[in-house]
Amino acid sequence: MQVQACDGRPPGPWPALREDLSEALPADFVAFFSLLHRPYLRYAHLQLDSEPDAEWVVEEVFSQLALAWGEVRRHPNPAAYALAALKEKITKLLAARRRGATALVETAAFAAVREASRARLEVLDVLESRLGVYGAINRLPDRQYDVVLLRYVLGYPAHRVAAIMGITPATVRSHIRGARRRLAHDLEIAWTPEAPEGEEEA
Repeated sequence: MQVQACDGRPPGPWPALREDLSEALPADFVAFFSLLHRPYLRYAHLQLDSEPDAEWVVEEVFSQLALAWGEVRRHPNPAAYALAALKEKITKLLAARRRGATALVETAAFAAVREASRARLEVLDVLESRLGVYGAINRLPDRQYDVVLLRYVLGYPAHRVAAIMGITPATVRSHIRGARRRLAHDLEIAWTPEAPEGEEEA
């Protein structure tokens, strides 16, 4: 049975970039797609709690990027531009569904990764209140939220998070430190600055 996208249309070619399309598209776009497609699907699924919706949103974003690729590739930060486009699509779809901002902790998609994420989230040193930490993640500032989601919930190493977001690994580490401080404050627990974590573990 063919999966229907959120507007009733069957999904387009993006879930698996067809060989004929990859040959027709610029090589740098294909490389860009290959780097970001899977993380975007996982990120969108957590926000939308729907695989068809996530596939539709990611397809729309990559379709827009492909059509404007000449302009996108000249942008000072194509990865940041693309992530902003993805987040905008997610926000608009949530608004259309009258769901407002996503309540990450309430989604079934998030529940599915919660146990797998346990060891990674322990790095945050805030698991004295497990329900509290997930709610507190929702309240983080935008960049800190994305870093924590990609690094600890989805499990990407810091250098991969940097590539996905279009920032440097040092900036990822800075956002992690800021997120730890804010989470500790929100959860009213002690936070002690520590030696830099091993950034390359999964």
